[in-house]
Amino acid sequence: MLGSTHGTFTSGLRARVVACGEHAGTPGFAVHGTTAVEGDVDVSGRPLYAPVPDLDRFFRPRSVAVVGASDGEGRPHTGITRQLIAWAERVGARLVPVHPTRTRVFGIDCVPSVGALGEPVDLAVLLVADPLPVVEELAGAKVRFAVAFASGFAEAGDEGAAAQERLTAAVRRSGMRLLGPNTNLNAFEHFREDLDGPAIALITQSGHQGRPVHTLQELGVRLSHWAPTGNEADLETADFVSYFATRPEVGAIACYVEGLKDGRSFLLAADRAARQGVPVVAVKVGRTETGARTAASHTGKLTGADRVVDAAMRQFGVIRVDGLDELQDTAALLARARKPVADGVVVYSISGGTGAHFSDLATAAGLSLPTLPQAKQDELHTWIPPYLSVANPVDNGGHPVGDWRGRKIIDAILADPSVGVLVCPITGPFPPMSDRLAQDLVDAAEATDKLVCVVWGSPVGTEAAYRETLLGSSRVATFRTFSNCIGAVRAYLGHHRFSGGYRSPFDEAPRTPSPSFRKARALIRPGEQLSEHAAKQLLRAYGIRVPREQLVTSAAAAVRAAGLVGYPVVMKASGARLAHKTELGLVKVGLTSASQVRDAYRELTDIARYEGVGLDGILVCQMVGRGIEMVVGVARDPLFGPTVTVGLGGVLVEVLDDAAVRVPPFDEREARSMLGELRGRALLEGVRGAPAADTEALVEVVLRVQRMALELDGDLAELDINPLMVLPRGQGAVALDALAVCR
Repeated sequence: MLGSTHGTFTSGLRARVVACGEHAGTPGFAVHGTTAVEGDVDVSGRPLYAPVPDLDRFFRPRSVAVVGASDGEGRPHTGITRQLIAWAERVGARLVPVHPTRTRVFGIDCVPSVGALGEPVDLAVLLVADPLPVVEELAGAKVRFAVAFASGFAEAGDEGAAAQERLTAAVRRSGMRLLGPNTNLNAFEHFREDLDGPAIALITQSGHQGRPVHTLQELGVRLSHWAPTGNEADLETADFVSYFATRPEVGAIACYVEGLKDGRSFLLAADRAARQGVPVVAVKVGRTETGARTAASHTGKLTGADRVVDAAMRQFGVIRVDGLDELQDTAALLARARKPVADGVVVYSISGGTGAHFSDLATAAGLSLPTLPQAKQDELHTWIPPYLSVANPVDNGGHPVGDWRGRKIIDAILADPSVGVLVCPITGPFPPMSDRLAQDLVDAAEATDKLVCVVWGSPVGTEAAYRETLLGSSRVATFRTFSNCIGAVRAYLGHHRFSGGYRSPFDEAPRTPSPSFRKARALIRPGEQLSEHAAKQLLRAYGIRVPREQLVTSAAAAVRAAGLVGYPVVMKASGARLAHKTELGLVKVGLTSASQVRDAYRELTDIARYEGVGLDGILVCQMVGRGIEMVVGVARDPLFGPTVTVGLGGVLVEVLDDAAVRVPPFDEREARSMLGELRGRALLEGVRGAPAADTEALVEVVLRVQRMALELDGDLAELDINPLMVLPRGQGAVALDALAVCR
C-alpha cells in the first residue's frame, strides 16, 4: 500500500503619473558560477555546499556503550536497556553496559565508567539525567557518537536553553556528534529486512509523529532509517537529509519538522537531495500563530515566518504536506514509483459518477487529464458500450470488469503515449466486479512502466481484494482517499519535472563582490534608516533606475531644479526615519509652474516642522506616464537570512497582500516564477486595453535587488521599493520611492 483561475482582483489600483529618471546603466547581474564544492562560500561568507556527515557508524556501530544501563525490576531504564541489547544484536554490534555499582547487566559484563571502556566505541547511549559531565568524559574516550534522552533543555525555557548551550559547547569541544537531547528510542526500532525496493528514511522531531510512516512496513513499504532529532543541540534535520540523500537504498526522505535549527543548513541539505534526485517530503509545523507557539514550547526553536518557509521549501524541491497520512502516502509513492513517461492522468472507473467526481478534483488540483484520441476511444468502445463516455474519464459501465474485457481495457489505456498515470477509484467493494478489477489492475501494473493507482474507498479495509491483492503488489499505489491520491500523484509528477531540470542556485551564487558593492557600502549608515534620497542612491549603485531628481534646501533652488528636470514635477519631503509621506501630506504631484513649486516648498517644510519631522531636503522629481505599481523588497528572516519579495505595490500593498518571496540565491527562471505566483499577474499582461508591462525590466530589478541582498547581508536590514513603477513593454521600470534600514 502507498498509504492510507485567477481570483477576482478589485484593487482600486490606478496607474498614475509618476516621477521618472535616468537608468544607471550598470550591467545586469546574470551570474554564471561553477559547481559549488565543500568549502565554497558566497559573497557574504555563507557556505554553498552541504557537507555529508559520516553517520554509518551511528546507524551500524561496531560497539555500543550504554551509560546508566539497568536490569532492575521496575527501573525506568531497564526496558530501554533491553531494547538496546536487542537492537545491537540485530546490527551486529558489541554492547557494553556502563554502571558505577554493577558488575553485570542482563548477564553482560559491566564497566564502572566511561574511562574504563578500554576500547574505541562508536556509539554511547546516555541514560542519565545530566549528560553534560558524561559528554566531557566521552571526549577523552574518543567516542564518535552519543545519544542523550534527557529532557529539561531548550524546550523548558530560558534556564533549559542555557543548559543546552553548555551541552552544545561541550560537544563541539569533544569532536563527537550528539543526537538529542530530548530524543527517544526511534533510531533503534526494528526495521523489516524481508522487504525490497527503494526505502523511506524518516526524520522526526517528535517520535510519536513518525509512527504512521514506520507502520507502513506492515503494509509492505520498506523503511531503512529513523532519526529522532529532538532538540538538535548538535545533529540536526539537515545533517540527516544530507546523509540519507547519498544512501543508495533510500528512495525518499520523510520529515516531521517542528522547528528548523538553521534555515541555511536545511536548504543546503535540500539542495544536496535535489542534486541526487531524492525527493524530500515534509510536514512543517507552524502554519498558524498557535502552531508556531506550540512548536517553540516543544523544541525551543524558531519556526520562522511560514510564508518564507513555504517558499524556501518549494524553491529547493521539498514537498510540503499537512497531514501525517499525506506524509506516508506521498513519501511511499515517491520512493517506489518509477520515473513517469508522460504527465497525462487517465481516470478509469466502473461508475460515471465516481469518474466525474475524481476528475473534477484532480483537474482543480492542477493535474493534466488529456482527452484520449478518437482512435483510442473507438478501440475502447470495442469492449465498452457506445453510449458511455471514454474520452477521460473512462466509464466502463461496470459489467466489462467482470470478465476478460476488463484487462483489455486497462492495457489499451496504458498503451496510449499521452498517459503516464492510470487512476482507478473504487469507492466501495462489490466482489463480482471489484475483486476481478483489483487483480486486473495488479497484473497490468506488473506489465507496464507506467504508474497505476487505486483508491480503495471502503471504510472497512479488511476485504481480500484490498488486503491481499492490492497491498500484496509492490507496483500498484493504493490509497484510501481521493485527496491523498491526488496530492501524491501531483507531488510525484512535480518532483520529476523539478528534478529533471534542476540547477542548483548555489552554483550560480556570486563569490566575490561586484563594483556596485563598493559604491553602496559607502552609503550605509549602521543602525539608521536612510532618507529616500539616500536609499535611491543605494539603488543607483546597483543599476536600478530611479527618477531624475534633485535634492534642494530652498524655494529658489526648487524652482531651478524644476526647470532642469522639466515640468510637470513631483515634490516630496526627504529625511531619515521618514516613511508614509503621503499620509502626512508630504508629497505634491503635478506641479506645472514656478509659483506652484515655491508654494509647495513652503508648504512641505511647514508641515515637516509642525509634525516634528527632520528633513535633509525636498526632492524635485520629473513626472512620467502610467504603469503598474509593484513592490520589491528585502527583509531578514530569522531562519533563512535575507529574503527577496515582489508583489503588487502602491498604497494598497498591505491590503492586497499579493506577494511572492524567495531566499537568495536564485536565477532568472525563479524570478519569473515569482511573478507567476501573483494573483494580480494579469495586470502585468495588460487588461481592459492597457498595454502589457515591461516584465523583463521587472525581472531585472528583482535580480539586482537579490544581488544587493547577498552583498549587503551584513549591512542591510530592510529594503522597500514601493512603488516600483513598471512601465509599458520596452520602457523599463522606475523606483519611485525607497526605504532602507541599515543594520
